[in-house]
Amino acid sequence: MTTMERNKFYMNLTVTDAAYIAGLFDGEGCVTCKKKPTKRKDRKNKVYDQWYIRCELAMTDKMTVEWLHKTLGFGWCKEKKYNNKPKYKKQWRWACGYRDALVFAKIVWPYAQVKLHKLEQIIDHYEPNVQGLNDNVVDLAAERNLRTRWVLE
Repeated sequence: MTTMERNKFYMNLTVTDAAYIAGLFDGEGCVTCKKKPTKRKDRKNKVYDQWYIRCELAMTDKMTVEWLHKTLGFGWCKEKKYNNKPKYKKQWRWACGYRDALVFAKIVWPYAQVKLHKLEQIIDHYEPNVQGLNDNVVDLAAERNLRTRWVLE
């Protein structure tokens, strides 16, 4: 899916849906934004520090995870298999990484509470000069108004 096609999905996202997704993600989601040593086989197994950026939501309700995937229009959705644990319920996961994680972070940032700091790490990683003060002190009311304006127009 191209960036233009992806933008068509989240540009039609309502404020209510964005807030619901943020609440769902605050409770059931996970944000990873860290450097991780990775071997490059094409470079004689030399180890490099590579950024690992990902947003993931996992739960046992398949319909909710599929709704999230369909509503956002990006990321992937699949079942987590537990081969050694037959008594476990089936778990469904939605995840996105790297630039898709940036798009997701910008969508839920105005409404996030618990995962706010980690979402800001993703935004700061890709857009370090957005805030002139180089910190996370912002007027939340003004930012929410600015970031949700596209939904109302």
